[in-house]
Formats: sequence, structure tokens, C-alpha cells
Amino acid sequence: MTSKLSDFTVRIFADGADKAGILQQYANPLIKGFTTNPTLMRKVGISDYEAFARDIVAHVPDRPISFEVFSDEFDEMYRQAMKIKSWGANVNVKIPVTNTRGESSVDLVRRLAGEGVKVNVTALFTIAQVEAVSAAIGNVEEAYISVFAGRIADAGIDPLPTMRKSLEIMSARTGQSLIWASPRELLNVVQANDIGCQVITVTNDSLAKLGSIGKDLDEFSLDTVKMFYNDAASAGFAV
Repeated sequence: MTSKLSDFTVRIFADGADKAGILQQYANPLIKGFTTNPTLMRKVGISDYEAFARDIVAHVPDRPISFEVFSDEFDEMYRQAMKIKSWGANVNVKIPVTNTRGESSVDLVRRLAGEGVKVNVTALFTIAQVEAVSAAIGNVEEAYISVFAGRIADAGIDPLPTMRKSLEIMSARTGQSLIWASPRELLNVVQANDIGCQVITVTNDSLAKLGSIGKDLDEFSLDTVKMFYNDAASAGFAV
């Protein structure tokens, strides 16, 4: 196990849709790529999807960045995917593992990967999904499979066995990278690195705390005591 962030091999992708936050993280050499999704865009009030995406690509032309299709029909997903692909050579197209009716997107994924689209297949939770998606992608230059480890943990299930098995499945093919998606704490960055996961997505709130990784615990304890003391003094508390 390593606790020195500069020695980590896992690549950190910033997860968000706030332009200022994206540009701030773009200036950080530790951030190797970016991911977005329609939910994040809606939260920050984006109304023109394509205008936002093209603007971000213009400012971030040289690191992977993912934009997601938002149709529920596979033919329209394909059309959107081809348009999103055209926005930049560094653009990855996020495809949900199923539509809202639970119908698998593996045929679409196979078609897109075969046509040279850099897919990021998202919202995977199970080994069966990873097996099917990895086989559909095949050997490619670049593709990502996003397994939602954090949400697996939310279900009360340890995600580590799923993540390890996913890496094993994907290692049989070239160009595929596993994304540890929806992390819940910075420990997940360490865990992802230790098992050899290629990428982890981290929100801006968590990125602000990256400096805590590897921190001496006695020092951390003292800093915490000082925080409590200073906050009590600032509030003028008395008993």
C-alpha cells in the first residue's frame, strides 16, 4: 500500500459540470481527465448542452472528457453519440448500460466501438454487466467502463470484489480502462490505486481534500483539536 499521492498510478478524473471548477482543476497536474453527466449539468443550471460541451472542450483540448447521451432510444443514442464524438478528439461518449426499460445497450456499444467512438459505458453495478460490456467493446484504442463502486457500497455491499473481478475481465482486451465511479470518501482513491484500477472520478468537494492523503495521523489529530478550539473561540462560546 502507498499513501503518497504523487506515487499513485490511478488517474484522477474530476467529476462535475461547473465551468469554473473544471478550469480550476484543469490547472492541477494531478487531474488527468474530466467526466460530466446530465444530472450534474442540470444541478448547475445548464440549458444549452452542446454550447456548454463545446466551450469546455475548447478550454480542455488535451485531456479525456466524457459527455453523455440522453435519449432513451438506441437509434437516437447512436445519432447523439456520433455528434458528441465530433466535438473533439479527446471526447469520450458516455452510454448508459441500459435504457430506462432495462434493455441492454451492448449492441449499441459494440457498434460505436467498432466505428471508432471512444465510449465510456456508465452505470454498471454487476459482474454480468461488465462481462457483456467488455466483450462488446473488444480491443480498442481507448474505452472506459464506469462501475459505480460508491453506490454498490450504498447497498451495503463491499465493492472491492466487484472492482477486482472487473479488472480481471477487462485485462483480456486492449484499450479498456476501469473507472471507479461515485466514490464516497478519499479512502476510495487509495483503494482504487491499490487494486490497480486505472481511473477514479472525484468531485470538486473531495478534490479539495486530496492533500489529506498520506498525512501523519498525529499531526491530523492536532489540527483537528486546533480547529475545534479556534471555532469555539471565534463563536465566543462560554459556559
